[in-house]
Amino acid sequence: MNVQTIHTGETTRGQSERRIRGRILEAIFERRLPPGEKLTEDRLGELFGVSRTVVRQALARLAQDGIVEQRPNRGAYVAAPSRAEARHVLAARAVVEPEVASAAACGCDRHGLERLHRHIAQENEVRVAEDRAALVRLTGEFHVVLAEVAGNPVFVRLLTELQALSSLSILLYARGERAACPPDEHGAIVDAIGRGDAEEAARLMRTHIAHVAADMDVSDPVERPEGLAQVLGVTPRRRPPR
Repeated sequence: MNVQTIHTGETTRGQSERRIRGRILEAIFERRLPPGEKLTEDRLGELFGVSRTVVRQALARLAQDGIVEQRPNRGAYVAAPSRAEARHVLAARAVVEPEVASAAACGCDRHGLERLHRHIAQENEVRVAEDRAALVRLTGEFHVVLAEVAGNPVFVRLLTELQALSSLSILLYARGERAACPPDEHGAIVDAIGRGDAEEAARLMRTHIAHVAADMDVSDPVERPEGLAQVLGVTPRRRPPR
C-alpha cells in the first residue's frame, strides 16, 4: 500500500465521519432525533456502509461538542440537556449571536447577502407549505449560515454546537407548540445586515434570542412538600384518648 492509497483511505473515512455527523445533526435540527435516543454503532455502520471505527469516531466528535452522551458499558445516546444546561446554552447564545450578527453586518459581501435572502425565502416557502420539519431545520440553520457569511470559522463551530443543543433543549422544555423561530424576525435581521447596520443587527438578534428563551421553561421546578401535614403547614399531634 503506497502513501497515496493511505491518504485516499483516510480522506474517505473522514468524509464518511462528517456525513454521519451531518445527518445526525440534521435529524436533531429537525427534532426527529429526540433527547435520550440510543445511537447504536452496529446499526449506524450498517446504515452508512462503514466500519464501527468510523462510527465511533463520529460519535466521539459529537460527544466532544456535548451533543452525544457516551455512557460506560451502555453506548452512545443523544444528549438530554438539563434545565441548568439549557440555561447555559441560552446564555451563551445571548452573548455570541448578537456579535455574529454585528460581524455579518460589517463583513458580509454581496454573495453572502444573497445567500441569506435565499435562506429567508426557503423559510417562507416551507412555512406556507406547513412543512414543520423543514421549517424547524431551516430556522435553526439560519443562525449557522449567519456565522458562515460573517466569515468566522470559530463562530460557525460555536453556532453549530449551540443550535443542536438548543434544539434538544426546546424538545424538552418548550412551553407550547411553536415549531420554530418567530416569523419575520430573521428577515428583519437580514435587512439590518443588508444596510450594514451592525448595531441594529445585534439589537434585533438580542431581542430574537430573548423571544426564544421566553418560549422555554428552564427554571428549576419547585419542590413540593411531601405529606398532608407539610401541605397544610401543621405539626401532627397525638390524638386524645377516647
